[in-house]
Amino acid sequence: MSDSDLKAVILKLQKMEVTEKEIYLRIAKNIKNGKDKATLNKIAVEEQKHHDIWQRYTKMSVKPAMMIVYGYVFLARLFGYTFAIQLMEMRQSAFKQIPGTIVLEQLREKVPGLEVILEEEVVHEQELIAVIDEEKLQYVGSMVLGLNDALVEFTGSLAGWTFAMQSNRLILLAGLITGVSATLSMASSEYLSAKSEGRGKQALKASAYTGVAYLFTVIALLLPYMLFPEKMYFPALIVMLVLVIVIIAAFNFYISVAKSISFKEKFKEMSLVSLSVAAISFLIGLAVKRFLGIDL
Repeated sequence: MSDSDLKAVILKLQKMEVTEKEIYLRIAKNIKNGKDKATLNKIAVEEQKHHDIWQRYTKMSVKPAMMIVYGYVFLARLFGYTFAIQLMEMRQSAFKQIPGTIVLEQLREKVPGLEVILEEEVVHEQELIAVIDEEKLQYVGSMVLGLNDALVEFTGSLAGWTFAMQSNRLILLAGLITGVSATLSMASSEYLSAKSEGRGKQALKASAYTGVAYLFTVIALLLPYMLFPEKMYFPALIVMLVLVIVIIAAFNFYISVAKSISFKEKFKEMSLVSLSVAAISFLIGLAVKRFLGIDL
């Protein structure tokens, strides 16, 4: 690679470092947890140091990519700062932008202090990110409980009702009554469970996370039956099952990024269980309707 091409690569890395610094600083401003705020500010200082090392070679000033900064700050507010930071490290980390081993060797020759960046970028920052303790992620177990229970039980119920009732209005009515009742039941069960485990101060929040996850899933799965005409129950069922897959994929992507765990295994497990229960309930609903001879 020519010197001009190498300089272009270094400028890109330099811009990435100053962009990441700006992201860390802006996210840190909105964090109440003092320890996490200090951690992010410390990483921002390191990103600035990395930028300065690149700048010694390029002799040029660069500005952060503000659209990227705004994007990650928005994600941090919407999904939590742990998710936003982990996603940034997965996709935007400066050393993931280096195109190949040969270029890395050239950088070692041209840029004094590169080893410092390598060590801090790859090792130290990950160690710092690992100690971030966002409150929202302390309740992931409650979110999983609410979401998983709603997906399995409610998907099965809707599939069974689809051919037992054959009316979107009736299915929607039954779904709303069952969904709200089940939401309250799940939330209260999680509250009592947390209290019995000695998590008195966390019981109410755990209950809220469980209830919100369950209710969100209920509303999402009922939407097709609400929007489709009354007798288009089969298309509503198909769309509902597609939504199940989308919800499972979205939630597991969030968890896999925020908690640094495997996406594929959890996605396969939740999808298989939810769709299997839906298929069995569908057949049960059809069989019961025919056996009892009830025509709604």
